[in-house]
Amino acid sequence: MIAIYPGSFDPITLGHLDLIQRGSILFDKVIVAVLKNPNKKPLFSLETRVKQISLCTQDIPNVEVDSFSGLTVEYAQLKQAGVLLRGLRVLSDFEQELQMAHINKTLANNVETVFLATNTEHSFVSSSVVKEIARFGGKIDHLVPGAIALDIYKALQK
Repeated sequence: MIAIYPGSFDPITLGHLDLIQRGSILFDKVIVAVLKNPNKKPLFSLETRVKQISLCTQDIPNVEVDSFSGLTVEYAQLKQAGVLLRGLRVLSDFEQELQMAHINKTLANNVETVFLATNTEHSFVSSSVVKEIARFGGKIDHLVPGAIALDIYKALQK
């Protein structure tokens, strides 16, 4: 079974990586699909985010990194994936993700959503929080891979 793990990943965090690693055990293949969202102003370009994720997942043989725009379920069908993989940190994530799962089911009945609870040590981590801490000069090495932390500091200096 192929699973799609969609998101903006701006930047990828240790929480994202944990979900990717756990998903790679559960599914034959996990495609980390970086969403090109014209409504967001990301810190990193789409191409940079794909490269960053590829670097961070290079040792996981059944993980592929790609990018897409449009509806996630249409991308999943294009890739012949049967599952959308989503992480849950807090109750508000569940409410939003459940609504999206129901909507996706009306668009593509053959694509299921599988939720994985985030490990406790990553339950407070989000890309937004990481960027906020870095903007104020805080340490983020415990929230993102080391190479990504350097990329964030460099991007924020510009």
